[in-house]
Amino acid sequence: MRFMIILKATPSSEAGAVPDQKLLEEMGKFNEELVAAGIMLAGEGLQSSSKGARVRFKGKTRTVVDGPFSETKELIAGFWIWQCKSKEEAIEWVKRCPNPFDEESEIEIRQVFELEDFGSELTPELRASEERLRAELESRQKA
Repeated sequence: MRFMIILKATPSSEAGAVPDQKLLEEMGKFNEELVAAGIMLAGEGLQSSSKGARVRFKGKTRTVVDGPFSETKELIAGFWIWQCKSKEEAIEWVKRCPNPFDEESEIEIRQVFELEDFGSELTPELRASEERLRAELESRQKA
């Protein structure tokens, strides 16, 4: 099972604060543990929402809204993609994570959809197309 581990933004992360050397070292060690255990597939920190944008969809209309966005508790400051045996295993790894900020913070765990989760709605043609795209992405990452 794959999980997206979402680091929720805080007022300081939205203000553009970067982690200090001690936290960078602690997170680096944690990431090394994740890689050594075969858990971590990807992970990155994100710039504050002031450098971002949102695209709103209404029918065929697209509206672009530039950041910053006001609801800090609803924003993402970083993420990992992990391969775990269960949600419980992902929870145990998150509990080992250093606090990513110098203040109260929250990490959310969300399971990623797998092709099997779509049942009969995913026709053989759609499955083949999705598998072809995933193979292409994988080959590009190795290059």
